[in-house]
Amino acid sequence: MDSIDLERLPDLSNYIPLSVKEALSIQRALKDRVILEKSFESVNLVAGADLAILKEQNKLVCGIIVFSFPELGVVERVSVVVGERFPYIPGLLSFREGPAIIEAYGKLGEKPDIFILDGQGIAHPRGFGIACHIGVILDLPTIGVAKKKLYGTFEEPGLNPGASSPLISNNGDTIGAVLRTKKNTKPVFVSPGHKIDLPTALEVITECARGYRVPEPTRQADKYVAELKKELS
Repeated sequence: MDSIDLERLPDLSNYIPLSVKEALSIQRALKDRVILEKSFESVNLVAGADLAILKEQNKLVCGIIVFSFPELGVVERVSVVVGERFPYIPGLLSFREGPAIIEAYGKLGEKPDIFILDGQGIAHPRGFGIACHIGVILDLPTIGVAKKKLYGTFEEPGLNPGASSPLISNNGDTIGAVLRTKKNTKPVFVSPGHKIDLPTALEVITECARGYRVPEPTRQADKYVAELKKELS
């Protein structure tokens, strides 16, 4: 794979690759900027984001909700509608959804200490899922929480809430955790995105699980975006 000089590209927060090959090159280059260490002392605000497709309009709607932590009271909501500029390609979700998330984030008056994304962090075939992409671009601690495994192997965790098991890469590295957030319900897949370690990410997501499978920040963001989509359709 050819290397790419990121410094010669336009603003990466809104840049759309011209090809899959270029997208892969950007992804590999950005991966070198990922930090997998806790970069904060305390957490007062967390945010969750979600998106939906407006098919007939060829647009995406993105919503972000900021919550107090650990109370999880709603502090702020923002949304944007943007044109659909990059196709759906497994493993390259960040180039499709990233610009909308970043634009919505720019509208926030209250910036979160941790941003939770519905997708993967380093639990990704190239170690750089959407939570990594958003974290690196925004220079912000991020966590990926996915409902399905994209990459890696694991043993099923215990059935009680809080039970977890490691998610392992093909090289034998621990790249995430498989977390049971609700009894007798399918687990979620937690992986660090940027400026956070796995134990802290797991602790935060466990705290954000309030009796539902999906943690409250992304669960509420999903509901918010569904409402927006209904209005816009």
